[in-house]
Amino acid sequence: MRSRRIACIGAMMLAGAMLWVGVPAAALAQENTLTLALESDPTNIDPRFGTDVNSARVYQLVSNALIRKDPHSNLVPDLAERWENPDDKTYVFYLRKGVKFHDGSEFTAEDVKYTFESMLDPESNSPKAYAFKNIKSIQISDPYTITFRLNEVSAPFLLEMVIPIVPKKAAEQELNEKFTETLIGTGPFKLVSWTHDQQLVFKANRDYYSGPPKIDTLVLKIIPDDTVRFLELKQGNVDLVQNAIPPDMIALARNTKGLKVLQKESVVIYYLGMNLHDPILRHVKVRQALAHAIDRQSIVDYLMKGQASLATGLLSPANWAYEKNVTQYDYDVEAAKRLLDEAGYPDPDGDGPEPRFKLAYKTSTAPLRIRIGEVLQDQLKRVGIEITEIQTFEWAKFYADIKSGDFQLFSLRWVGITEPDIFYSIFHSKMVPPDGRNRGRYANTRIDELVEKGRRTLDLGERKKIYSNVQKILAEELPYVYLWYPHNIVVMNERVHGFTVYPDGDFASIKDVWVDAK
Repeated sequence: MRSRRIACIGAMMLAGAMLWVGVPAAALAQENTLTLALESDPTNIDPRFGTDVNSARVYQLVSNALIRKDPHSNLVPDLAERWENPDDKTYVFYLRKGVKFHDGSEFTAEDVKYTFESMLDPESNSPKAYAFKNIKSIQISDPYTITFRLNEVSAPFLLEMVIPIVPKKAAEQELNEKFTETLIGTGPFKLVSWTHDQQLVFKANRDYYSGPPKIDTLVLKIIPDDTVRFLELKQGNVDLVQNAIPPDMIALARNTKGLKVLQKESVVIYYLGMNLHDPILRHVKVRQALAHAIDRQSIVDYLMKGQASLATGLLSPANWAYEKNVTQYDYDVEAAKRLLDEAGYPDPDGDGPEPRFKLAYKTSTAPLRIRIGEVLQDQLKRVGIEITEIQTFEWAKFYADIKSGDFQLFSLRWVGITEPDIFYSIFHSKMVPPDGRNRGRYANTRIDELVEKGRRTLDLGERKKIYSNVQKILAEELPYVYLWYPHNIVVMNERVHGFTVYPDGDFASIKDVWVDAK
């Protein structure tokens, strides 16, 4: 039975940003308050529906899953004290007793069953339903024992169970829209208020099953402007920022009295996404030309200030399924031009100003993302590709457009890649949003077959062979141009202690953080 991411801030930038720096509300200016800054507002904090990074950070503070990941990405018990796997398609979870939701109701197997069945309800349109369609039945034996039976063997099943449980009664009564605003969970922090695009305020859950947090109040301030975010940190109005301080400000942070910097490897990748339904980008040689035309090393050296490493694929070299023997696309302008010629897009006027074709690039309003777009625009121009417009949108609008396929080019990041089954949700032809995360509309029957087989194979050696083939095919077809693996970088006040940097950059360790008095 088997059990279980120097300062070239000019004086003018800083002086201008000073006008925007706010002062913490008096009600929150207490010694036992921890204040963090986020670059954008969460889009949906209901764990059954939220898919962006900041939404996940919030619902992980408020809620618990049956299983969680530790700082080394190992799966460990959370709301389930233990689990058993009597056969390859059956999982029995034994739940903790005495756990309370924030409204005082008791956590039981009914809440677990409701959480998964509500995601599977077609009317819910949950973007996470795809991960659980293999569930054949969910059976409750008693209030603290629940059994999941699968239609087929599923290698990533336990990892998929790392999804927070919602209270059946509250979620049903308040319906999805209201519940999203007033999320109730079993986690270490209770959501007290959410003022959109300004801040979220939490209070410590003194009845948390594994012991209360060391702080009384947690504040997440929404600060879209990079310079303002850094100045708030420098002036002590913000205590901690993770992966949201621009690379050119990190050196300044290291030399700022009262601040300290933590830097660790991540399981995050930045990529260039392409709409494969586009008449130009559907040509594989065009995509390969794009890859050759991008000088990624220069971007890492000068924009990222060396705080990243070049990506060789979706999986990082630290992943057990990583395949190193795949086609790579070094910076090569002549190779890019040759591929564009072969794709049927010759240079219309030799070295003249006329482009081979034009594309639009979409991104958020974050300054670093815009700067990356500008550099890509300049580099692609060298091979005859004109980026006519760098379209910038507030995060919610940008993210909605990407999911709906309203783009030609964009860049984003994937966070928390530890299980190669991510190839299924990103590249299977049936996983186009809202059913999955195939944002580029990629379709390849061979990839479909392989990623399905990878899910059904338990032997690690066999799975590695399957995903080796997946990576080799994708390296040729290039539905993405892989850019770099950024480092996890945390800048915090030296009064903050106990924060652990997780590979996926989540806030799991906030519960253990304490702040020295000023």
